[in-house]
Amino acid sequence: MMSFRNLNLINPIVRAVTEAGYSKPTEIQYIAVPHILAGRDIIGHAHSGTGKTAAYAMPILQLLKRNTPDHKEIRTLILTPTRELVLQLEESFKVYSKYLPLSQLSIFGGVLSGSQLAALRKRVDILIATPERLLDLVSQRYIDLSKIEILVLDEADRMLDMGFADDVKKILKLVSQKRQTLFFSATLPPDVQKFADAMLKNPVEITVNPTPSPMHTINQSVYFVEKTKKTDLLINILQDVSILRSLVFTRTKQGADRLVKQLERTGIFAAAIHGNKSQMARQQAVEDFRNSKIRVLVATDIAARGIDIEELPYVVNYELPDVPEIYVHRIGRTGRAGIQGTAVSFCDEGERSDLTNIQKLIGFIMPVEKFQYIH
Repeated sequence: MMSFRNLNLINPIVRAVTEAGYSKPTEIQYIAVPHILAGRDIIGHAHSGTGKTAAYAMPILQLLKRNTPDHKEIRTLILTPTRELVLQLEESFKVYSKYLPLSQLSIFGGVLSGSQLAALRKRVDILIATPERLLDLVSQRYIDLSKIEILVLDEADRMLDMGFADDVKKILKLVSQKRQTLFFSATLPPDVQKFADAMLKNPVEITVNPTPSPMHTINQSVYFVEKTKKTDLLINILQDVSILRSLVFTRTKQGADRLVKQLERTGIFAAAIHGNKSQMARQQAVEDFRNSKIRVLVATDIAARGIDIEELPYVVNYELPDVPEIYVHRIGRTGRAGIQGTAVSFCDEGERSDLTNIQKLIGFIMPVEKFQYIH
């Protein structure tokens, strides 16, 4: 059986991850760790739950331990788009570095505390930051990025979706061109791939995208409906008051906002979450949804990542995704813990090929529902 020792990881790291309950490397860890230890740039295409963070954290810690000069410069920079992700990464690095003499610091929007300023004046091996806050502190000359040895972009697609592309480009000009760059993204649409290609040198491309079969506890069906009639159909479905909570997916931020306004005109309480919403607004919307203050949450795929709501009975694909795997992740938010869930999809004429690709992936032809237009 493959073990962490087979990856040539040092004992302090193996001990820390073993104590944390890790029994063996995941697929992305098995593939990525040797390449990162060898100094290669990486494009990692992997969703949450694949062990992606440990795949880059473990070798980074080992590389930093291998060469520990007496320094004050920041050696590794990890960029991620939100405060929640910064805190998640901070917790993970604390676990993996438990037995190593390496320092780390996290910064995100808000007031920089005295303890953080003190840490920046001493030694920071690993800095985890949101792009906007990082540039703010660079402009105030609290942070120097010129000696960065390893740069990580985590949740890169979400970072670009939230409008951080220009900030990331500014940061790239501030870090050493001799750096090692690790680029991780859950999806790789053309714009994200192009962004990665521009900043990486001869990267190793790793795709770990397990597609779980939709669970037998999810009732899936499809409505063939004209594009202009989708809102009528959704309102018709939501008039069933027994549907306590519905998560509705749109492709675009503008579409999500427009749909919320249309629903609220009919008395259906809803909120939208997407990259243009502030962190506070997204958190409030999810909390209101969780507490049933609103019945409907309209989301784009990237903004919906990380939402974990128990007893979510209904998922609606208002617009079908053009990447079939995304469909699986969307509907996987219902039907959990053995509780029956429902996932319905709206398919207009222009989405027929998307539906075909989805059904090919899941190996299942969805039953067709009939819709009586409301006049």
